[in-house]
Parts: sequence; C-alpha cells; structure tokens
Amino acid sequence: MSWQSAVACWILKRTFRPETEKPHVEVERARLRAAGRAWSPKVPAGWRLGERYRCEDAPLRGEWLEPIADVASGAPLITVLYLHGGGYYFCSPKSHRSLVFPLTAHIGARTFSLDYRLAPEHPFPAALDDARAAYRQLLADGTPADSIIVAGDSAGGGLALALLVALRDSGEPLPAAALLFSPWTDLAATGATLASNDGADPMFRGAAIARAAKFYLGATSPTHPYVSPLYADLGGLPPLLIQAGSTEVLLDDARRVAERTRAAQGDVQFEVWARMPHVWQLFAPFVPEATRALDGAAAFAKRHAKARRPHVTDARSIAR
Repeated sequence: MSWQSAVACWILKRTFRPETEKPHVEVERARLRAAGRAWSPKVPAGWRLGERYRCEDAPLRGEWLEPIADVASGAPLITVLYLHGGGYYFCSPKSHRSLVFPLTAHIGARTFSLDYRLAPEHPFPAALDDARAAYRQLLADGTPADSIIVAGDSAGGGLALALLVALRDSGEPLPAAALLFSPWTDLAATGATLASNDGADPMFRGAAIARAAKFYLGATSPTHPYVSPLYADLGGLPPLLIQAGSTEVLLDDARRVAERTRAAQGDVQFEVWARMPHVWQLFAPFVPEATRALDGAAAFAKRHAKARRPHVTDARSIAR
C-alpha cells in the first residue's frame, strides 16, 4: 500500500464514511458534496471534450472525450461507453473525469460518459433504459459492437453488467468486453463482506448499502436480475474485468459475480487489490495503484476490442 493510498484512505475515513454512518441518506446533501468535491482534470493533450446525443424522447445526456487527430483522420478506434457510480442517486460524468480521462488516454479510445437519470426522481429502470438507449445509439451511428467496451464503477459497474444481461436477453449485438470497477451488483445487500469489512472499509459502513438501495429500487424487488445482476444468468456475456479492493464492504458483490460467471463458463478476470478503497481508480494519477489498475484495464480492453472506423457526426458542440 503506497503512502498516497494511505492518505486517500485517511481522507475518506474522515470525510465520506461519517456520511454513511447516519441513519438516513441525505440525497441533496450528497449531490452538493459531490458537486463541490468534483474537480475537473485537464483534458489530455491531443483530446477534446464535447457533447452530443441530445434528444427529447430519451435523456441521452453526456460528454465525449475523443482523440482529435484520430477522429479527424478517420483512424480505427475503440469506443468506451462509461457509466459513472454514485449509488444511482448522485455524481455525474464531471465527477468521474479523473477516472475516465486517464482510462481513455491509456486505451487510446474515444469515450462517451453517460449522464443517466438519477433516483429517487427516476428509479429503476430509468438508468438501465438510458444506458441501453445510449448503446443502441452507438450502434445506430455505425459503431461496430466488437469495437465497444462498456465500463463503469460502483453503481455504474452494476449498471454496466445489467446492460450486458439485458442486451443478451433481447438478442442484441454484445460489446467486446466490460470493465467493472468495484461494482455494486447486489441491491438486496446480502454479501458477507458487508459485515466482515465493516469498519475496515474507509468509505462505507455496511448498513449504508441497503439504505442507499431503496432510492433506485422503488417498488422493484432487490433480486430482479436487471437491478441486481448478481442474480441473473451470467452465461453468454462478453469477457469481464472486475477490480475490487480487499477491504471493501462491497467486495462480495464483485467476488460472487466472478464466481457465478466462471460457473456459467464465462470469461472473467477478477482482481482483488490489497487495502484499496472503493473505486480507488478515481485517485489517478495521485495514487500509483490507481494508475496501475487503469493500465491493466486498458490492456484488457485493447486485448478484446477491435479498433474500427467510427462514424463521427460533424453537428456537435465541442467544449475546450
């Protein structure tokens, strides 16, 4: 464990975890704190940040990060559809730029980070509907499925897995692979590490998980396979890379998905990183373990996805 990681854990224990010890989840407070903490790293040299895919029928909000020269030349590229974490009720593409920017640069890809609708105003299946609509839009724009990587962290990691299950069930083309960072896959909150890692996790108390789940669940059963993909049939999915920290209360959400994927003869690479906090990849480049994890994720993506010539629309707004 690096000293940088130790500092990150110390900060999380004193700022984030006290919020999860409260008996009630304060949605607006969480959103304000996330917006206040969200820092925007510089756009990597040679990349541009922009927005498109806006329509009234489905709230496809988000931002693109694209390599300028490659897009201009029509060079083959991997496309990443990124789904941010935040318990389904807070955070945004902006709050996760510190993860998305280096991941995109390490892969050498173009990434669409989806600003899906949030609970409790928009409970399940709103986030899944938005993710599926965004993926379908990529295909409709001419992006080959075998060039797409679906990625996400925490709730976004669970959403990414649920998206794969829903696409498979409807017989749609599947992406090349998925990257799941500390995925939240069991909104029924039955993992043993909710208790065994309670107190060791620098971000969460175990009891906070079930409280947060209620916002997204609404009237849906917590074991519905599209809301908690741990309970889905995990056969026939594209290759998965799952990274989780050894002291996370959500470690069993990742571990059990890996076990059930292997039992279904699926392709999964499961990594447990010693004493890393929940979604430590967000701390790149300050935490060296975050950079190494993203390096491994980028290598996994490039091993499984085929760079293809994407269709890029000229009618869009680019923000520098």
